[in-house]
Amino acid sequence: MARYTGPVCRLCRRERTKLYLKGERCFTLKCPVSENSDRQKRAFPPGMHGANRQRQGSEYLGQLREKQKARRIYGLLEKQFRNLYEEASRRPGITGTNLLQFLELRLDNVAYRAGWGASRAQARQLVRHGHVTINGKRVTIPSYRVRPGEVIALKAVTRENFNVKRNADVLERNVPGWLETSENGFAVTVRVVPAREQITETIQEQLIVELYSK
Repeated sequence: MARYTGPVCRLCRRERTKLYLKGERCFTLKCPVSENSDRQKRAFPPGMHGANRQRQGSEYLGQLREKQKARRIYGLLEKQFRNLYEEASRRPGITGTNLLQFLELRLDNVAYRAGWGASRAQARQLVRHGHVTINGKRVTIPSYRVRPGEVIALKAVTRENFNVKRNADVLERNVPGWLETSENGFAVTVRVVPAREQITETIQEQLIVELYSK
């Protein structure tokens, strides 16, 4: 399966905002787009002419950057993201909200929200390697869409993993209200489909809808 394998800090620099793609590093002064960073001099888009590149104020550019930001936050490729949007547009309700709900209900995102992974990439790896179960059955598909009532848990042996235990101790991440924790935080139950106000990512979904509606 194709996936981005390049430097993730480059993506944050391109969007000129924190995408929290590298776990703890995003909260340190090593992050090139954080305030008072010791690498603040690199807080410009990547590439040979990144430092001199001027932002264009076009409507299309704003829509494109918002779409790219959302896609990179959740770790999806363009085709995956476009297919998810088309499904969201066919479902009754607000297309932008439907899209964000689909993204939040991905299994790898739930593992990230539960605090098992320092980043979505790390949470995705836990899923792919068979460390996550749904209602007691192993599921290795990161894009699996969880449903209300399902119980997502880490396997017993994985709970003793050094990185998982360290994430539980170090990360200061609050589990969202649409998830209910149990078993000392190593299991979560999907209470409801998240409402728009429960999705904390700073994404202007209407711009994405406008981009794809053209």
